[in-house]
Amino acid sequence: MTQPVWVGMLTYRRPEGLAEAVGMLRAQLDLVPGARLLVVDNDEQPSAASAVVEAAGGDVRVVYVHEPTPGIAAARNRALAEAGPEAVVVFIDDDEQPSQMWLPTLLACWEETGAAAVVGPVLSTFDDDPDPWITAGGFFQRLRHPTGTVVTTAATNNLLLDMTRVGDLRFDLGFGLSGGSDTVFTRTLSAAGGRIVWCDEAPVHDLVPADRATRSWVRARASRIGNSDSRVQVYLAPAGRRPIARLRATVRGLVRVLGGSARLVLGRLAGSPAHHARGTRTLLRGVGMLRGAWGSYVTEYAR
Repeated sequence: MTQPVWVGMLTYRRPEGLAEAVGMLRAQLDLVPGARLLVVDNDEQPSAASAVVEAAGGDVRVVYVHEPTPGIAAARNRALAEAGPEAVVVFIDDDEQPSQMWLPTLLACWEETGAAAVVGPVLSTFDDDPDPWITAGGFFQRLRHPTGTVVTTAATNNLLLDMTRVGDLRFDLGFGLSGGSDTVFTRTLSAAGGRIVWCDEAPVHDLVPADRATRSWVRARASRIGNSDSRVQVYLAPAGRRPIARLRATVRGLVRVLGGSARLVLGRLAGSPAHHARGTRTLLRGVGMLRGAWGSYVTEYAR
């Protein structure tokens, strides 16, 4: 492998788990000679600096940078800039744990397929068993595909990017505080001919804290996902076709609101937690889609 490999981990005010995250990623670097870890601190002040330096233990493969511009898009762009135009950049979140052969498996899939990007699964894990209603609703379930499947959109919580194919494409700062910049980025990359390939053998484990494994949090999250989806759909449409895109997003949102409402009522009448929870999720995604279609959005990463 001739291209430099950088694992990019963004962090924001999470000192309690940072040392463990850096330690696990240093173990991944051991599996790929020459690979390096870039920690991008997105706090206004360089609050993670001492924790990263301590966790690195003098390991020159670990590089810390401070990106004070608020928003996850700015932090992602800083990672791409630091890595450079010839690099392979692999994003992972600071609250995730990589599987044992995560990094070499992603790289092997990239080398075999020649893809512009490779995305792996994210599996949620919990300290305690979550509310059965949340489990029944599938709020933390994510789609998976056979390895080699070409997808058109991906999140950055387990994503490899070949910068020689990405070129000048960057994450849109207009989505920096609301979320969705990764969706805009990957859909734009795909539309430009950059293949995004699924690698099912390279999962990471998302550690869900107790304050996120609640009904109120997953309800709000369902609405934010729908909101981001329709906002991105309208944003990416050519200027002359945005009214049509807005109408389509509105129709999709209404279908989900009506279908979700019907399933929610069915769940109550039949005493079915699964129908009730899944109906709630569909309904709230639809509500979020309606808001996003008409320019109203949630600032998930507001400071």
